Order: sequence, then structure tokens, then C-alpha cells
Amino acid sequence: MEPGLCVAELLGLFLCVGAWVCTLTTTILPQWLTLSTELLQTESYQLGLWETCVVQDLGGIECRPYDSMLGLPGDIRLARILMCVAVATGLLGLLVPIPGLTYMNCCNGRGGKRTKRLLRVLGGAFSFLAGIICLVPVSYMAHLTVLKFWDDTVPDIVPRWEFGEALFCGWTAGFLHIVGGIVLASSHFCYEEESDSIAPTSLEMQALNNTSQARMAYV
Repeated sequence: MEPGLCVAELLGLFLCVGAWVCTLTTTILPQWLTLSTELLQTESYQLGLWETCVVQDLGGIECRPYDSMLGLPGDIRLARILMCVAVATGLLGLLVPIPGLTYMNCCNGRGGKRTKRLLRVLGGAFSFLAGIICLVPVSYMAHLTVLKFWDDTVPDIVPRWEFGEALFCGWTAGFLHIVGGIVLASSHFCYEEESDSIAPTSLEMQALNNTSQARMAYV
């Protein structure tokens, strides 16, 4: 068993764990967009997928959840759905490859190595897909924010939304999901060298046994 194999597996799984935590944090955080005005410099506003908040400089914060999902703007509704799908897909990418790890005492029977490889590749695929799904709503919200910020039809005195911390956390989550999925799925290539080295050894042992039996029959 090559030590590099376990390192690749654990690294990919560690990245998937960090990516899933960042995805869940991005989904929950209300700081998707932030807004501050010159008229009320002591207050700022935060827009999230589940609630809007008013933050005061003295440390107070008041949040109000959305009344109805059907009454939400299309971009918020789409981002909420896609982020929930990304959380679920990322969780599958985290749980599916665990039985396929080298040191796990399961799938050790006939064809166990092939099953372990399949579980790791499937987990990497789920993680990669979760990264793509996570990047779509985050980048789309950022794109709309940039368009509205530089809209010439809106007077300059009108306050405009800007990027919040949740967007940067979402980009980090998508990047970690993609890298973790690639590392986890590519760890199965380490088995090919091991399998190729075992196959000639088995053939040689069989040839030696046949030679020994032939010699005994001759004697």
C-alpha cells in the first residue's frame, strides 16, 4: 500500500469537509449584500437569502425573516434553491467516499478495491458538482450587484448594494469543493500501479507451482 495514496484521500476528504462548512455558512449568513447610506451613517443594512438585517454602530442588530418565498425576488429565490442543492450535494460528496477510504474496514472482500475506487470517484464527482452549483448563485448575485451599482439611470444620491462577506465565503466554498473533488477522485489512480504489480506476481507463483508439480510427477 503506497503512503501517498492515503495522503491524497485524506487531503481530498479534508478539503470536502472545509468546502461543505463554507457552503453551509454561506447559505445561512445574511451578509450576501450590504448597504450603507450617508443619511444614516450609524446604520447599515444586510441582505441574505433568509432574512434582512439592520446593523447599528453601537453593536445592535435586528433581523427580520422574509414573509413568503413566493414574494421574493427571482434572484433571491433562485439563489436559495441552488444553495440548498449545493449543501445536499456537498454532503453526499463528503459521506459517500468515507467507506472507500483505504483504512476503513469495509468492502474488503472480492472486488473490494474496485468498490472503494468507485466510492471515492463518486464522492469526488458529487463534490465537484456541488462546487459548480455553489458558484452559480454566488456569481450571479455578484453580477447583478455590479450591474445595478454602475447603472447610469440611477441617481448618484441613491444608495446601492455592495458585496457582502457571504459572497466571498461562497467563492471559497466553490473553489474548495472543486479542488477537493478532483483530489479525491484522482486518488484511485494510485491503485493501478499496485494492481499491475500484483498481477505478474500471481502469474509467477502459478508458474512456479506448475513447475514444481511437473518435477514431482517426473520423479
